Amino acid sequence: MPLTQDVESVDVIPQDISFPPSDLESNEPPLESDLHRDQIDLLIRLLRWFWQKKQDFYVSGNVTIYYSPQQLKSEDFRGPDFFVVLNTENKPRKSWVVWEENGKYPNVIIELLSDSTAPTDRGLKKKIYQDIFRTPEYFWFDPQTLEFMGFELVRGTYRQLPANDRGWLWSEQLELYVGIYEQKLRFFTSEGELVPTPEEAAIEQQQRADQAETLLAQYRERFGDFPIED
Repeated sequence: MPLTQDVESVDVIPQDISFPPSDLESNEPPLESDLHRDQIDLLIRLLRWFWQKKQDFYVSGNVTIYYSPQQLKSEDFRGPDFFVVLNTENKPRKSWVVWEENGKYPNVIIELLSDSTAPTDRGLKKKIYQDIFRTPEYFWFDPQTLEFMGFELVRGTYRQLPANDRGWLWSEQLELYVGIYEQKLRFFTSEGELVPTPEEAAIEQQQRADQAETLLAQYRERFGDFPIED
């Protein structure tokens, strides 16, 4: 079962602070490269496809998470490259505003490293996700060097996740493995199967249909048509 997320209540904010409007635009900088943009898009599409029958999650990327009115006055923090919130309404949003989302923070966060962001991702952001968000699982991945690490929150402190023999890391929150496949970060089932994109799933389905048609043709060539019962 997924770990229970210890949510830091927004009630700790002094009562004399006025909350800004909840309809806040995301305020993220441009992505570092095509690799970063494609990787974020891939992760989002994979999870939405795999969970297409679920309606109790929100997945997004390069979107600002507003968690305190005081944060609006600071440029010290920006939103994750990819994040998932469980047990929430699956609907489009301009940004994630914690005080309008029942105090919910992400259950899973993935940051994509670059030369300019890596120190912040390994330092300041990791500390925010650990101490303020209390996000149960945090991963980072470098699309250039393929550096990949993951952490789980244990008694308030991030502990590095152990990799299996394929180098994949198990996510209790997603109930999926996270690992590298063809130089991309991908998801894998508990049985080790690659979570496909919609396009990959369509190709696989067509291949199965073609294989079945070939086997049927071979059978008919050898034994003739199936007998028709009265």
